[in-house]
Amino acid sequence: MRRGRKMKVAVAGCCHGALDKMYETLHLLEQRHGQAAPDLLLCAGDFQAVRNAADLRCMAVPAKYRCLGGFARYYSGEKKAPVLTIFIGGNHEASNHLQELPYGGWVAPNIYYLGYAGVVKYRGVRIGGLSGIFKSHDYKKGHFEYPPYNQQTIRSVYHVRNIEVFKLKQLKQPMDVFMSHDWPRSIYHYGDKKLLLRKKSFFRQEVESNTLGSPAASELLEHLKPTYWFAAHLHVKFAAFMQHQANGSGKQPKATKFLALDKCLPHRDFLQIVEIEHDPSASDCLEYDPEWIAVLKATNNLVNVSPNSWNMPENNGLHAKWDYSVTEEDIKAVLEEANHDLKVPHNFSTTVPCYNSNKSQEHREPVHQINPQTTEFCARFGLLDINGRIQQLREKHGDDEDDDEEEEEVDSTGSAEEPSDYNTDVSGLSSSINPDEIILDEDSDDEEEPGSCPVDSSANHPSDVSTTFSDIRVTPGSMAVSPNDTVESDELEKSSERNQPEEVIPSETALKRLSDTSEEGKGGPKKIKRRNQAIYASKDEDEVE
Repeated sequence: MRRGRKMKVAVAGCCHGALDKMYETLHLLEQRHGQAAPDLLLCAGDFQAVRNAADLRCMAVPAKYRCLGGFARYYSGEKKAPVLTIFIGGNHEASNHLQELPYGGWVAPNIYYLGYAGVVKYRGVRIGGLSGIFKSHDYKKGHFEYPPYNQQTIRSVYHVRNIEVFKLKQLKQPMDVFMSHDWPRSIYHYGDKKLLLRKKSFFRQEVESNTLGSPAASELLEHLKPTYWFAAHLHVKFAAFMQHQANGSGKQPKATKFLALDKCLPHRDFLQIVEIEHDPSASDCLEYDPEWIAVLKATNNLVNVSPNSWNMPENNGLHAKWDYSVTEEDIKAVLEEANHDLKVPHNFSTTVPCYNSNKSQEHREPVHQINPQTTEFCARFGLLDINGRIQQLREKHGDDEDDDEEEEEVDSTGSAEEPSDYNTDVSGLSSSINPDEIILDEDSDDEEEPGSCPVDSSANHPSDVSTTFSDIRVTPGSMAVSPNDTVESDELEKSSERNQPEEVIPSETALKRLSDTSEEGKGGPKKIKRRNQAIYASKDEDEVE
């Protein structure tokens, strides 16, 4: 593929429903600094595509943090995203909405969700992603959840499953960009670990025991070796450069530039512009990836919607087939079946009523929807509609039957009780707590407190960019830019020069939302904040207990 030209890609961390602020920041960059608008916006999870009050009850956050945000106006058509936006799911999502699109699809015009796992192409750039976060106790289960969720399934629905990782590990062709919400485990060893621990000291125990992050994402990083890997979740900006081992074929070993970004708040490193080489002759339309479609077809009989644990096929003598990677002939067959047209159709349609100020809507129960985009996608490529299968089981067993009694018939190539060599041990995880993260076991009461975010919040009122953004600072071009231009920035760049070959990081622009008053230079001790206080507040509060 011919490369040479570069396109501007904006990369965002946790959006937390602040979609308007994302787009306003990009527009302000264009106005104040004369830079061209980006060609693409990537968001690494916690996007919160909330359409109405029922969606809010499907978000795994305490009631006082259930904010409608600005997405509903894009869903209704009142607004349209000014730039093509591609995102993955995190652990604070309107899970019932995203569940409608297990293979990906449009959540609003010009806003595309990659699904549980997915790969697409844009201007010849191959973009993959894995939604959710890793939890070992749900990793081997099928996608069995459906709304309305209970206290367990509202959390398990966004946990990564082994079937998605297995599919991604069948890919052989080079990956340009990959996104995950949580970090690949061990990636912190390839960046400025000391700076990370100065910013987030409560990570120390997990970093030192090498249990911070996702082991599944780590395996994908080693297998896919993408040029870029973007993540979020831990609410801190962190850059790393990982040189992979040579594969013995005489080719130059690949390297991955990793970048995690913060959440969308003032004074936070939540957005960055990266220039990525693309094929100028490739289509300007979003396209399905032919190898990914071929892998979906090859693994279709492995799809499992049971809550029972299930191991993926392995080369352990117990499976007739364990390699589901595809051949050039398989990929060619996909292209021929599609008449060499894999453009993603612009077939968005609403599936639930949009938000309105009618209070009666707040009491509407979320329901399990079959999205016509998924129906069309499955019919086009001969795939199982996961939600359709779940509904079949519900009709067969009844809605009130215990999930444990539901058994999904799966292909004999898998196994329910076999031991697995696939490492999912996370016994050392969660020994420390990120104060920026919402802890679901706390704040369990549903009473709203002062400063809470009601359902009918600012979604119906245009935001005033002038009061939200007092300044946009363009910092030097490096993925390893430290916030606030402190001495740590120089130390980190020196560290990067020691650990990385010359010219491995392209020209990039880091952006921040800044509040009206800087907190730099204030004397006195740091304020002590209660954990999780005002996670969506507009102040730059990063003090911890």
